[in-house]
Amino acid sequence: MAEFEVVRSAVITAEPARVHALINDLHEWIRWSPWEDRDPQMRRSYSGRNSGVGARYAWSGNRTVGAGAMEIVDSAQREIALRLDFSKPMKATNQVTFILDPVETGTEVTWRMTGTQSGLTAVIGKLLRMDRSVGRDFENGLARLQEAATADQT
Repeated sequence: MAEFEVVRSAVITAEPARVHALINDLHEWIRWSPWEDRDPQMRRSYSGRNSGVGARYAWSGNRTVGAGAMEIVDSAQREIALRLDFSKPMKATNQVTFILDPVETGTEVTWRMTGTQSGLTAVIGKLLRMDRSVGRDFENGLARLQEAATADQT
């Protein structure tokens, strides 16, 4: 087994409460998630609470997006934690954390995913260089989060 960690950070030029709302409400992820555009036919479902702890989101899509579910397991002013369960293309459970730190120009957002890879998943993870490939997705997602957070500001 091999543990992994993917971390990316960016400063979002919006107040922490605005950024928090976009992450804490899984319905808002359509606006900024880096995976939303990869399958226009992706099926989504929501359950549990509308936002915060207990909010759940499930998806099923093409080979690129696969299938799985996530649930917000902790939500505080400066940190949101999720459990991310993949069912396709491979089964995996990862922990995702967003840290929101107020800075002079807005909010520094740190997006972290950790998990364990074993067997075929570990081999594929090494071949794909998970930090590089998922890291690019995180960078794209943070750029889209910037756009979503500032779109309605006047």
